[in-house]
Amino acid sequence: MSTSVDAERAWQDLQRIRVPQERVYDEIERCAHGGAGATYTTAGIMWVFLAVSGLDLPQWAFWLALTAYVTVLGSLAVIYNRRTRMRLHRSRHDWRSVAAFVAGMVVTGVTVLASGRLVESLALPYGSLIQATVSAGAFVLFAGPVNRWAVSSLRDRGVRAAQEGAGR
Repeated sequence: MSTSVDAERAWQDLQRIRVPQERVYDEIERCAHGGAGATYTTAGIMWVFLAVSGLDLPQWAFWLALTAYVTVLGSLAVIYNRRTRMRLHRSRHDWRSVAAFVAGMVVTGVTVLASGRLVESLALPYGSLIQATVSAGAFVLFAGPVNRWAVSSLRDRGVRAAQEGAGR
């Protein structure tokens, strides 16, 4: 049996479905492109931790500083997660999101270790401040572009999924 299809009605139905989806992508991209506050705050917290850890602290003070660092970063993640209006389903986090996270860890870790060794070998005064500044700077320079790269594929995947669904 075939039923007649009103083209105008079908187009309106399609727009009713597509427009909210586009708004979700717009909001996610807006957060990724304009949300530098979390990046700068994280870099500032990392800078303070690295500067303090370079001091000659007793063992208990270092562990206290490390606990405070992890707690503040966790709190920051919770605050910024609650602040975003749009939430992605776990299936929306593709290999780019995972690659960005792992690459960020690697770049930050290598920068911290390399700048620490350089400061040690050159016996620079205020070495922990130099190490903290270089590491936080590398984090800021890396995090923004990589975050935008990871989010840029979401809209393309959504369009591809819609086209594949329409082709069935």
